[in-house]
Amino acid sequence: MNEIDDSERAIEAMLFASDAPLDPRQLAARMDGAMTPGEVKAIVQAIAARHAGSGIELVERGGAWHFQTPADLAHLLRREREEPRKLSRAASEVLAIIAYHEPVSRAEIEAIRGVQTSKGTLDVLMEAEWIAPAGRREVPGRPLIYKTTDVFLQHFGLSSRKDLPGIDDLRAAGLLDPVYLAFEEAMDERDLVKDEEGA
Repeated sequence: MNEIDDSERAIEAMLFASDAPLDPRQLAARMDGAMTPGEVKAIVQAIAARHAGSGIELVERGGAWHFQTPADLAHLLRREREEPRKLSRAASEVLAIIAYHEPVSRAEIEAIRGVQTSKGTLDVLMEAEWIAPAGRREVPGRPLIYKTTDVFLQHFGLSSRKDLPGIDDLRAAGLLDPVYLAFEEAMDERDLVKDEEGA
């Protein structure tokens, strides 16, 4: 097998990952000017030749290139599928709480959220196979506790729960609720005042 150089690997990866066809000019720009559109086009044609007759092919449409499956295999790839349901805000909050605090009971979820959690919210997450019962808490009433599943990890591209983003990561990505950020700042100010009073 011939060794593929880094430029060819990079171009192939960009074409594979793109959700729209790319032309040699766009690819050259993404290579930070290291190659001309002409050089990129020659590499794209080499990639197309390498994939010819395989399970995926690189095709040109109006001067732009994209990967597709061959037409003669289309019958194998057709399947019926349900459109995934978009999670409600409540379901997203419950899923996040379970992921970060598992195993956790419904009462504990409600204590963290500050509002009641409907059984339907948990049912939606269990139907998606993102959470599952993890036994019962050994306390009076023996409430059911929940944990995330391997399907949850696969769906979100995590190898384990250790890969979940931390608070700093979420803040940097702009994913924290402004109310949470305001609350966190208020708590920091309160701690600062306490430190100054104690000094």
